[in-house]
Amino acid sequence: MQYSYLESPVGPLLIAGDESAVRIIRFPVDGAAVRPEAGWMHASPRGALADAVAQLREYFQGKRREFDLPLEPHGTVFQRSVWRSLSEIPYGVTISYGELAARVGKPKASRAVGQANGKNPLPIVIPCHRVISGDGSLGGFGGGSQTKITLLAIEGLRF
Repeated sequence: MQYSYLESPVGPLLIAGDESAVRIIRFPVDGAAVRPEAGWMHASPRGALADAVAQLREYFQGKRREFDLPLEPHGTVFQRSVWRSLSEIPYGVTISYGELAARVGKPKASRAVGQANGKNPLPIVIPCHRVISGDGSLGGFGGGSQTKITLLAIEGLRF
C-alpha cells in the first residue's frame, strides 16, 4: 500500500492505495495527520493516488463536483451497496439515513445503513457527509461535526 497526504480545509488527509486504485482516505485526529500503517510506502507522484490528490484539491477549491477515480473500498456486500448509493447523492444535496436505507432496499434498516455509512473508507469521494438525520440535524460523522459542516459548506449548504 502506498500513501500520500493532502493539506485541506479539514486538516491533513491521509490517502492510500496503489497506482491502480484508491482504497482509503482518513481524516486527521485532533488536528494531526493519521500515520500510515506499518509497511506502507510514500506514494510516487503518479497513478491513482496522484489523481486523487489532484481531484480532492480541485474539490476543496470549488472546481470539482464529481470524482473520477478508480476506487477499491473493502467491506461487506451490504456496506458496498450502501457506499454505491452514497456515490449517487449529487453534490450539494443531502438525504436522510431513512432515505438512504430505502435506496438500498432496506427501508427499516436506518441504523445498519448508518453504521455502514460510518465505515466508509473513502469519505468525501464517497460522500457520506451528505447524509443527515431525518429531523434535518447533522447526525454523526466519523471526521467530526465541524468537518461535516465544512464539507457541506464547500458544497453550498449551511448548518
